[in-house]
Amino acid sequence: MSWKETAEPVLTRMPTVARPEGHVPFKRKLLWTAGILVMYFFLTNVTLYGLQTTTQGGDFYGQFRSILAGASGSILQLGIGPIVTASIVLQLLGGADLLGLDTENDPRDQVLYQGLQKLLVGVMIVLTGAPMVFASPLLNADPQVVQQLGIGTRGVEGIIFAQIAVGGILLLFMDEIVSKWGVGSGVGLFIIAGVSQRLVGGLFSWSGLTPTSSDGFIAVWIGILTGSTELPGSPLTSDGLSAIFLGQGMILAMITTVLIFVVVVYAESVRVEIPLSHARVKGARGKFPVKLIYASVLPMILVRALQANLQFLGQIVHSQWNGMPAWLGDYGDQGQVTEGLFWYLKPIQSPEEWMWFVGATVTADWWQVMLRIGVDLTFMIVGGAIFAIFWVETTGMGPEATAQQIQNSGMQIPGFRRNPQVIEKVMERYIPQVTVIGGALVGLLAVMANMLGTIGQVSGTGLLLTVSITYKLYEEIAEEQLMEMHPMMRQMFGSE
Repeated sequence: MSWKETAEPVLTRMPTVARPEGHVPFKRKLLWTAGILVMYFFLTNVTLYGLQTTTQGGDFYGQFRSILAGASGSILQLGIGPIVTASIVLQLLGGADLLGLDTENDPRDQVLYQGLQKLLVGVMIVLTGAPMVFASPLLNADPQVVQQLGIGTRGVEGIIFAQIAVGGILLLFMDEIVSKWGVGSGVGLFIIAGVSQRLVGGLFSWSGLTPTSSDGFIAVWIGILTGSTELPGSPLTSDGLSAIFLGQGMILAMITTVLIFVVVVYAESVRVEIPLSHARVKGARGKFPVKLIYASVLPMILVRALQANLQFLGQIVHSQWNGMPAWLGDYGDQGQVTEGLFWYLKPIQSPEEWMWFVGATVTADWWQVMLRIGVDLTFMIVGGAIFAIFWVETTGMGPEATAQQIQNSGMQIPGFRRNPQVIEKVMERYIPQVTVIGGALVGLLAVMANMLGTIGQVSGTGLLLTVSITYKLYEEIAEEQLMEMHPMMRQMFGSE
């Protein structure tokens, strides 16, 4: 008996969002998408009951918050982390062909794959959330709630874990609703929402309205120009220039943010177009675009999620192993790694972590900082290329799958015999090379954005994801509008 026959009774009974019967009007898709977005913002403001407001470790996931799309101390504490981690496992298993599932042609295997994904997400919620609550200082139980309920610290911690588990499950089904009934994907929508919120705050926030927040870019420069905000020195001095570009003036962060927007939009438009013609309809022609960022920026989520899980592992080991050797990791009072292996594996997040030559407070030696930068660059560039390949091969974007899609659509490459093997050989000239180059380029851009800083302290990966996902979302909305105006287009694209 194969594993599919054994697991089928469980996987097929997994709760799922029903697919729409027939075409969903564009306006209804927008309503579903907007409704899920409102629900997401609502859940990010639902505070965990029984949680101590001030914890020793603070927001450990703060550096990854923009890509995990969660909110510290809320019911969405885990964000999309379990979904992404489950996707990594499925990507690896599918890439190695260990599952034996044909999700392209077999409806039964599609159901099994979706059920397996939900099961893995549940497992990852437990594996990520349980240590976070029970074995680390990240989410401490409030002593007053412990005393009021009389169920002990472990009992209150169990209540906290149940809440974040419910939040993780809700986010899974919200993603499924957007994918089936809305526009785009829920994961992409949540990332856009989280990053956009931080970008707007970084631009327009004003401490006069919210005392707990710092002034944004516009408020700071209004203060500098009106004289209400004083610089440490004249703009012509080194201290003044450092404050304007790296400090409170945030000029370098603004330049980096704008540059990332421009570069990603340009890279999305760079493509190799392979001409196509219809085998039976004379004069019917088209083009198959192979974009520079062919695998999209989404594989970067997998890379950063892997880094986040490594850092979380180090945090757990430190909290549970009193005799943890210093070479493995040395942690400060706030639970942040300061040296050792896990410090070298920690991604660079801001200019203050490496620009010792302009006065930044860097405790490590220059060669240690450079080694850490080298590890981060290698991890992101090599990891970006590897995960891009896995993404392309497991999502039906590889040469073989693409050739079969072109063949099934009745198209062919002019001057070549109409045969899937022939089309595949042509695609192999472009897709693998572009996939590796695009993945490595995205990894490089993510690291450089982190090193130079961005508005709202958004991570480079989060900014890249937001720009790329927003660009693709715009293309999907334009396509949906086109098919809504011309119903026959839905049959051509296979949407009906």
